[in-house]
Amino acid sequence: MTSTDRFQLPLVGVPGEAVTNRRAILKAGAGVAGAALIGYAPAVIGQVKRFSGVTLNVACWNAKYPVLLADYLPEFTALTGAKVNYETQGLQIYNQRADLELSTKGAGFDVLNITFVFTNRWIGNGWLTPLDPYIADRNKTPEGWDFQDFLPGAVSPLRDAKGAAYGVPWVTDSGMTIATRYDFLKARGLAMPDTFDDLEKIAGLVHQKDGVDGFLTDNHWGFWYPPLLQGYGGDIFRDAPNDLMPTLNSPEAIAAAEQLSRIVSKFGPAGAAGMAYGQSQELLKSGKANMSTVTHVAGMEMAAPGSKVASTLRFAMCPRGPKGRFPGIASHGWGIPEGSRNKDAAWEFIRWATSKELLSRMVSEKQLGSVTRRSIYGSPDYRKLINVNGQDTGQLVLDTIKLSDQGHMKYRTVPVYPQVNVQLNQAIGRIVSGQMSARESMNMAQTSVLADFRRAGVKV
Repeated sequence: MTSTDRFQLPLVGVPGEAVTNRRAILKAGAGVAGAALIGYAPAVIGQVKRFSGVTLNVACWNAKYPVLLADYLPEFTALTGAKVNYETQGLQIYNQRADLELSTKGAGFDVLNITFVFTNRWIGNGWLTPLDPYIADRNKTPEGWDFQDFLPGAVSPLRDAKGAAYGVPWVTDSGMTIATRYDFLKARGLAMPDTFDDLEKIAGLVHQKDGVDGFLTDNHWGFWYPPLLQGYGGDIFRDAPNDLMPTLNSPEAIAAAEQLSRIVSKFGPAGAAGMAYGQSQELLKSGKANMSTVTHVAGMEMAAPGSKVASTLRFAMCPRGPKGRFPGIASHGWGIPEGSRNKDAAWEFIRWATSKELLSRMVSEKQLGSVTRRSIYGSPDYRKLINVNGQDTGQLVLDTIKLSDQGHMKYRTVPVYPQVNVQLNQAIGRIVSGQMSARESMNMAQTSVLADFRRAGVKV
């Protein structure tokens, strides 16, 4: 491949077999017409494609980007000759399967998503392939692909302690606040909340206005609780990554748990404690709940065609606590398992799937609302897409990602955090549902995490 061979993808789809959201083997026609459509240099037309005969096994969880990507896979086959077995699964199922596959250094997958909470574990244990040699090789990566175009805050979690890159980010999602019925706030002369106290007050003031609940979020408490905890001056660990003693029953931890649980239980619908992402999204889009803490990607679904709240939607930064603003930020990226036997073809897939050309098309054709390339943030199509009722939500994302410079997300990438995440989800759920007080539940979470650590041989 020469430095002029960039992914110039067709404006029309290349015929191929249908892609399911579970698994499909994708094939696409080759030949002069297909090659010309894709934009290969004339010298390449008619030649055997570099990866003909290769079958890649690729897996990710079922976020918007990987689901949309399935529609474009026949083009990758037409471009390179490689077939693709492609899977998207629920996040927890995907994480369990990927962790098992990587820990055994198996050859079952060639490209996997690097889930944010597993970055330290998967990278630190040497289960993924360093990508810098591929990025630097102009025979494998044309200069125009431009790794420097990716947002630094999106790339940094996918590096090891020495700065080597192991993943290419496809999303950096950021926690923020929305009002699906901002008109209710305006009618009372209220602005979007700046603090968690503001959020609680506003949720109470608009609760049951026209039958709409004041607040609702999904029950991934391991993501929504830490911004309050850190806003109160607490943290998950005493000093991650150096000191992993959990601090889940500190006064700050208990106060944060009390406030979050109070907001959810007082101003949310029945069953809010156990409401998963899909359920909460549907209620918010249908206008049955107003205030919410969501990621930008989830918030943009409220502005999509078919949403009943698209015209009354408003975004704001994640609220701050007395000690500052600490929004949840999570990067996910494509990586190559160490056990893959098709690493060159795997890199070709990653390069194609994160190319400027393809991501730009996904923005304009599929309304992809969260991207990791700086150049796309400035494109007219993207700016139009993320402008919601006159508000530039993209700037909110950039401002949020900038806050990652504080280093407040380092708790989330230590190898033991997944165990803590499980206990946090259970602890907050017990409080919201009224099974336990905040103090009782957080004491139980602290005891359970320490027991988990002892069984796993983790020293604290």
